[in-house]
Amino acid sequence: MPTASTLSSVRRRWLGRTALAAGLLGLCATAGAQAWPSKPITLVVGFPPGGSNDIVARIIAPRLGQELGVPVVVDNRAGANATIGTEYTVRAAPDGYTITLGSASPLAISPHTYPKLPYDPLKDLAGITTVAATPELLAINPKVPATTLAELVALSKTRDVTISSSGNGGLPHLAIELLKSESKGRVVHVPYKGAAPAMADAVGGHVDGILVDLPALYTMVNEGKLRAVAVTQERRASVMPNVPTSAEGGLPSVLAFNWFAVMAPAKTPKPVIDRLHAALVAAVHAPDIKASLAKVGIEPFTQASPEAFNAFMQTESVRWGKVAKASGAVATE
Repeated sequence: MPTASTLSSVRRRWLGRTALAAGLLGLCATAGAQAWPSKPITLVVGFPPGGSNDIVARIIAPRLGQELGVPVVVDNRAGANATIGTEYTVRAAPDGYTITLGSASPLAISPHTYPKLPYDPLKDLAGITTVAATPELLAINPKVPATTLAELVALSKTRDVTISSSGNGGLPHLAIELLKSESKGRVVHVPYKGAAPAMADAVGGHVDGILVDLPALYTMVNEGKLRAVAVTQERRASVMPNVPTSAEGGLPSVLAFNWFAVMAPAKTPKPVIDRLHAALVAAVHAPDIKASLAKVGIEPFTQASPEAFNAFMQTESVRWGKVAKASGAVATE
């Protein structure tokens, strides 16, 4: 029968080995976090080249790569209002090597407008941070007899005013629904499959106007092919300082700005999420990146932490969920 001293000695040896094993595991975990990243990172964009999401991704990707010490490759996986690219990221390995740059529509609005979305952004993705933002811009064909938002609203009390968007169920659609409900006018939403055909018909006079991300309309407004009447945010856009806000036009509740955010698959290790957050914030606020974004009407917009971003996205989801429910907006392919 072992003595008390023998049991004590065995216990000390067992505790010592346990502590050593725990220490080794801790060192391995630390080493693993420090070793990341060790290969190129894929930044998935759920929209085709040329759109706002793609523009933001291609501006920040090279600088993000510099911050992390590995290449960051933009991978366009377009379709279904970015649900294809987002689902691809959801199903990717949670190792930090596949991340996605999404925006308000696929991350905060689609869960309320797509009847069978194959994922829940709040549960199946790990938030990192928003990186940039741009307002929606309401612009009309120059032949429409209105020069301000107030005049356009007055016109909508006398006849239908047709406003095109890039499609059903996204941010521009819900912004038009806000315009319709707040103005009490005869505003008619005309959805298209993308911003390009929506803009072409606005320029051609087949619809009265268009409401989409400001960068998509910047050139057409500057060339005089469209007349900008309002930006849907609380302050004027620096790239279009002469264009009033929706509040200045008498509709302060018509607020809709498109934010762009980077997310990773759920269960991505916290040290990797924190490293990505720090690198993204540094990249976006670099002077040359800020200047490149400003040229197309986009501004840096970051969160203090991944936790702060998750809280922001929850608030946005609740807000747009209410608008979607009240308007009955549903996404269609």
